[in-house]
Amino acid sequence: MNEQAGGPEAGDPVAGVPADGRAVDVSIIMPCLNEIQSLPHCIANAKEAAHRIEVAYGLKSEIVIADNGSTDGSQAYATAQGARVVAVPRRGYGAALIGGCEGGYGRYLLMGDADGSYDFNDGVAMIGQLVEGADLCMGSRFAGGIAKGAMPWKNRYIGNPVLTGILNLFYRSGIDDAHCGIRAITKRAFEECALSSTGMEFASEMVIKASLRGLHIEQVPAKLQPDLRDRAPHLRPWRDGWRHLRYLLMLSPTWVFGVPAMIAMLAAVAILGVAMGFDMGWLAGNPVVGAGWTILAGFLLTVGHFAAIMAMATHFYGVRTGYRDLNNWFDRFSPILTLEHALVLGLGLMVFSGAALTVIGINWRAGGYLPLPSVLPLVVAAAAGAIGVQTALGGFLLAIIAGHDAAFVPGEEDL
Repeated sequence: MNEQAGGPEAGDPVAGVPADGRAVDVSIIMPCLNEIQSLPHCIANAKEAAHRIEVAYGLKSEIVIADNGSTDGSQAYATAQGARVVAVPRRGYGAALIGGCEGGYGRYLLMGDADGSYDFNDGVAMIGQLVEGADLCMGSRFAGGIAKGAMPWKNRYIGNPVLTGILNLFYRSGIDDAHCGIRAITKRAFEECALSSTGMEFASEMVIKASLRGLHIEQVPAKLQPDLRDRAPHLRPWRDGWRHLRYLLMLSPTWVFGVPAMIAMLAAVAILGVAMGFDMGWLAGNPVVGAGWTILAGFLLTVGHFAAIMAMATHFYGVRTGYRDLNNWFDRFSPILTLEHALVLGLGLMVFSGAALTVIGINWRAGGYLPLPSVLPLVVAAAAGAIGVQTALGGFLLAIIAGHDAAFVPGEEDL
């Protein structure tokens, strides 16, 4: 009989003990959407892996088919073979795996595709890593071997290395195959990561959030074989590749906002510093920074400041939603990171800007309305005003993200 996803509590008040009273330590989970052709092989393979897990570690396993709306009889076949079917109404690869993990009774979750491309016996070593203390264990197809025809060349030599490389650069995960379809995670770590992706980017999300939470990640070899189906796979390389990439970017405020903000503001300060050096006579020779470069510096300064506010906002959002830890610098300066301080600073910059523009206007009038000898004072005054406005408005944005609290940095009571 099919069961709705909802975790062990839905079937029995004792976690890890389903309605039939059989203790479960490991849940072997397969996402399924019309996989009747490959399901017999996969279930038999999972049973073999379950036996090996019991022999090696004394752990009892169950097989969970996270069904995403199959219409080919996959559910009936799985049930007849002793697997437990968890119906997952929300469509998508990630949604199916999340539903299956939530419905699994085991404290260890071993997941693999139901297309026959992975050998669940490779998961035995993964469970061993979890038993020894790892929170997440990834498979590596590059270490385990990729059979001829099992992976398109653009995935093997472009997509996977590029996306995994970016993931490691952004999140320092230290793995070489972020998209391997067989992996194991503890139930506690799964719940801590609060995974939500419904599509193929689920694979990246698990690694990213485990890294952000500082979880212990290991990796073991995993083989990849051509899948057993005679139809096209659900994977769409270009669409799913872009979904992975955008997810990598969305979860990294440092690289999407912070690094561009730092580069833009440093460049602006350097250009304005050189311009001021020539204007004040501190630098000799022909000026190498004219009006055009000075205006560009004002643009970079305001854009960089805006990006910095976005970096703070997305970082605090990630902390409050539980998938990242608070940066030590923000924790250190938490007493001054408040709405009131932002408003005072913003208002001060706006007052300075107004006063500076007034002085520039008076001097311009006294000079007979001739073109200004230098645009530097005007650019600095305008940029200060723009940054002041952004600081005040950004303060309200950060306060809203903080749950309508004037303190931007989350306290222990908020986490």
